Amino acid sequence: MKLEELLEELTKEKKASDIHVKVGNKPHIRIDGLLRPLEQFDELSKENTQRFALSLMNEEQKKHFEQAKEVDFAISAKGGRFRVNIFQQRGSFGVVIRIVSFEHKTIEELHLPTVVNELAILPRGLVLVTGTTGSGKTTTIASMINYINSLQCRHIITVEDPIEILHSDIKSIINQRELGSDTSSYAQSLKHIVRQDPDVIFIGEIRDAETMDSAMKAAELGNLVFSTIHTIDATETINRIIDLYPIEHQKLVRIMLASTLKGIISLRLLPAMGGGRIPAVEVMKTTDTIRQYVLNPEETIKIKKAMEEGAYYGMQTFDQSLIQLLNSKKINLEDAMLAAENEHDFKLKLSKAG
Repeated sequence: MKLEELLEELTKEKKASDIHVKVGNKPHIRIDGLLRPLEQFDELSKENTQRFALSLMNEEQKKHFEQAKEVDFAISAKGGRFRVNIFQQRGSFGVVIRIVSFEHKTIEELHLPTVVNELAILPRGLVLVTGTTGSGKTTTIASMINYINSLQCRHIITVEDPIEILHSDIKSIINQRELGSDTSSYAQSLKHIVRQDPDVIFIGEIRDAETMDSAMKAAELGNLVFSTIHTIDATETINRIIDLYPIEHQKLVRIMLASTLKGIISLRLLPAMGGGRIPAVEVMKTTDTIRQYVLNPEETIKIKKAMEEGAYYGMQTFDQSLIQLLNSKKINLEDAMLAAENEHDFKLKLSKAG
């Protein structure tokens, strides 16, 4: 089994996202969210899988794998750019390869609401993109960076683990740094980035309080900061951030968050009518009302209601996004019901929407 053969399978299927390689099984490909075997390949032996996995790694990555038993990196090859995760399971190698396109899709091509354009070119503040793994967070932020790059002359610095989508300078200067090879940690890099005359900073993921602190401080200094969190909606995102800190620090964190947070974009991918997938998108913008709800822990639960009533500001909940997708015949009712936050409530909203 050769890398080129697998990548060819991944790139020739327009709706494919991942390849899975596991001992004792045929390679599997994920298309439109569903896994299926690649029947033209043989079942993989332990030796063949190990040889394949080792061929993907450089010496530094091999050393990391020996210590951690897993490694995550990106490669460029014919057909595009790919994110590779190699791990150990039951004493053998496992490999997952995800395709990341060289092409920069626009905000419109990703079917994101126009308010995302507004959030992309804010002069300062913190904008978070959230969702589960594979929901389109990285692609969304790449489209926002590309939007800035096409319109404005700004200094954009990214810190990623790994670098997935490569950016070329158009109107902006873009420096992309990778954890491990270019810097030791998100928090460590941010201490130095703020001295590198940035306008826009992208932190690949907020994983801990130290990184969150650095992101908020960078925003306070007048930078526009993008990052991602593995949460499903705006309310959960606020609560997750607060829970990163001990109770005695949470009041101060709420004050910092209320002053720096400008918006939260949350994503869920659904099967699209006619094939492919399309995002349902929740958008929260930090209005004066939302700011008060962030400050007061007893009122944070009211954020969703404020979003439902915030269409003037470009806000929408997931259920409102689902109804829009249904009305425009981009998804079917069954998939909308499965994605809805509460099936009964969604039916009521659907009937009121006509």
